Amino acid sequence: MSLESRIEGKISLITGATSGIGKSSIKELAKLGSNVIIIGRREDILLDLKKEIESTYKVKILPVCLDIRDAKEIEKKLGDLPAEWKDVDILVNNAGLAIGTEKAYNNTVEEIDAMVDTNIKGLLYITRAIVPQMIERNAEGIIINLGSVAGNIAYGGGAIYCGTKAAIRFISDGLRIDLMNTPIRVTNVEPGLVETEFSIIRYRGDKAAAKKVYTGIDALTPDDIAATIAYICNLPKNIQVPEIILTPTHQADGVHKHYETN
Repeated sequence: MSLESRIEGKISLITGATSGIGKSSIKELAKLGSNVIIIGRREDILLDLKKEIESTYKVKILPVCLDIRDAKEIEKKLGDLPAEWKDVDILVNNAGLAIGTEKAYNNTVEEIDAMVDTNIKGLLYITRAIVPQMIERNAEGIIINLGSVAGNIAYGGGAIYCGTKAAIRFISDGLRIDLMNTPIRVTNVEPGLVETEFSIIRYRGDKAAAKKVYTGIDALTPDDIAATIAYICNLPKNIQVPEIILTPTHQADGVHKHYETN
């Protein structure tokens, strides 16, 4: 029996769409019949995804190449969306990154800016561009913010990243309060270990070091998180999930993990 879709024909927008959780989320929402605006910085991948998803799931895909750290670019490109794409119903603020494992006082200015500007400011810029039209239409909108278990408990060598994810937790809570007189629902999705390109970026391209993070533990996959996002988006309109934490079986929180050894 096929799953009933409550979002068929609706428009979703996903940031960080070219890899990992974002890429998997496109497919999961497309399976439910949602047309999707996909945002990322790698235009070639966006165009390839458009071709693949439209062919496989028979929905419409609109690629928008932009850097979510650039407020003016967001304002221009999302302000100039074709008329048929302007009424976004589902916003998935997925784009985010961590760089380095240094102590907080040893991160470079460039790395601090990249994490804060992407994880916090970029999320706010996109939210600012999309949510007002949801309110104006009295839309039964859904906002999914990708937080992390790192936003609930800090660890050494990740203070800045943990701080940005803690910010997402409080931004999500405050936004939910701001919107509680509307039909718009807000969820903070907080994954634990998910095996994606995330650690490769964190370890500055050192694939061996990145792989070690997941060795000995059955990590979550991007598809696991995307399926959860799709489930939340497809719930009846009277159900809101304020936050949801997902970890592998052998991870208790952002710090405590059990690794199997041979």
